[in-house]
Amino acid sequence: MNGVLDAFVVIGVVVAVGYVVGRAGVLGPSATQVLSRAAFFVASPALLFSTLARTDVTVVFSEGLVVTAVTSVLACLLYVPVGLLRRRPAGETAVGAMASGYVNAGNLGLPIATYALGNVAEAVPVLVFQLAVLTPFFTTLLGVLSERADGARPPLWRMVTAPLRNPIALATAAGITASATGLRPPETVIAPIELISDLAVPGMLLAFGISLCGAKRPGAGETAPLLASVLLLKCVVHPLLALLVGLVLGLEGHALLAVVVCAALPTAQNVFGYAVRFDQGVVLGRDAALSTTVISVPVLFGIVAVLA
Repeated sequence: MNGVLDAFVVIGVVVAVGYVVGRAGVLGPSATQVLSRAAFFVASPALLFSTLARTDVTVVFSEGLVVTAVTSVLACLLYVPVGLLRRRPAGETAVGAMASGYVNAGNLGLPIATYALGNVAEAVPVLVFQLAVLTPFFTTLLGVLSERADGARPPLWRMVTAPLRNPIALATAAGITASATGLRPPETVIAPIELISDLAVPGMLLAFGISLCGAKRPGAGETAPLLASVLLLKCVVHPLLALLVGLVLGLEGHALLAVVVCAALPTAQNVFGYAVRFDQGVVLGRDAALSTTVISVPVLFGIVAVLA
């Protein structure tokens, strides 16, 4: 399980560097917004395209994908009543829902799958489902809600065509098309795309670290009950749902362990990045990413100890 700790340490170090950079003020007061927008508009689309284009999407259709799809959607939906009952803004509720079911399958899921599960392919169904379904859906939804929060009433045609203006959705569609058709771009095209994609994860982590400067303790203020709900859903309910659905599908042994471990991964930093990009639920997105990352460490160790 040293690999699990290694994955968390790597993320922690980059976030800490971001915090130091923020404290020093070397990138100015708009550093969080600039890095987040660079990741959203430039690096993340490149990462999504290059990842999906080189992934054989046909091999992910398995029981693991079914568990991922069902439990992720349920975890997201279970948060919605919380936001509605507390009369929170729609954009913040969308961020809370995303934080409850969108796991850190990339920079945590892949190394944990390698070290704890022995096969990086265990995390691929989670990664593909999130990239192909959850990410385009939530970024498009947040884009529409952001326009409404600004007082605009986008016409129906603008709402329907929102994915066509979303770089995440466009990159996802292009990546899936490239994978399904086998038409991988030539090396002279894919090389700069992959180079740019390397900015996505560190960019979001640095922005996350910078945002912690001067921030209140996670859960302080009016978002406390919202954060508590996200923590319960992400760290307890989501893994339990994966266990139940896995058992219903007849999974056992290593296969069952894999789906539960993937469901127990913490909220992805992408959620915070999207919250900043659309200026919706930024505090909740930041606190959820930080708190679930800390809490998921003992949760993951406990799951491996019981199911391995």
